[in-house]
Amino acid sequence: MSKSEIRKRILAAREALDPATRRDLGARITPRLLALPAYRDARCVMAYVGFGAEFDTGAFIADVLASGKSLVLPRVERAARSIRLHAVRDPVTELAPGVWGIREPRADICAEVSPAAVDFVLVLGVAFTPRCERLGYGGGYYDRLIRGSAVRPALAAAAFSLQVVPELPVTPTDQTVDLVITEDAQYRRSPE
Repeated sequence: MSKSEIRKRILAAREALDPATRRDLGARITPRLLALPAYRDARCVMAYVGFGAEFDTGAFIADVLASGKSLVLPRVERAARSIRLHAVRDPVTELAPGVWGIREPRADICAEVSPAAVDFVLVLGVAFTPRCERLGYGGGYYDRLIRGSAVRPALAAAAFSLQVVPELPVTPTDQTVDLVITEDAQYRRSPE
C-alpha cells in the first residue's frame, strides 16, 4: 500500500474508536511514557497538543510542567514548511488555534527555543512499525525538524496498538523514532 492509503486506513480506524475507549487507551499509555528513563532524565521536553482522535497529551504535558521540566511545543510555519519551537509555562493562557485549528504556542508571548535545547521529544504520527519507522501526516514537518537537529534528542511516540503496522514504505528522508509506546507494548529501534 502507498503512504496515502495507509494513512487513510489508519486514520479511519483511529477515528472509529469510541471516545471512551480512546481515553482508556491513553490512560494506559501515559504512565508508560512517564516511566521512560529518557523522559525522567530530560530537562527540556518537546510535546504536542493532541488533536481530534490523536493520543490525548494533556496528562503528559501536565506531568512535564509538574516535574519542573521545561515544556516546548511546536508552532507550524506553513509557508516555510517548518516547525518552530516555543517554551510554554501555562497551556491554558499561552496557546491559541493555529494551522488546521490545532492549539499551538502564541509567538507573541512564548519565547522561541532552539531544537538543540530539547532532551526528549514526544513525536506525533499516524502509523509506526515495530522497528520504529514512522508515517506522519504527509507534510514532512517532523522529519525536517529531526534531520535538522545538530544533536538528536530521545524520540518517543505514543500510539494506539491499531497504529502499529508490519511494514511502511519508507524513503531516505523519513526519520525513525527511538521508541513507540502503545497501551500494551513498547517497541525499540535497533541501534545502527
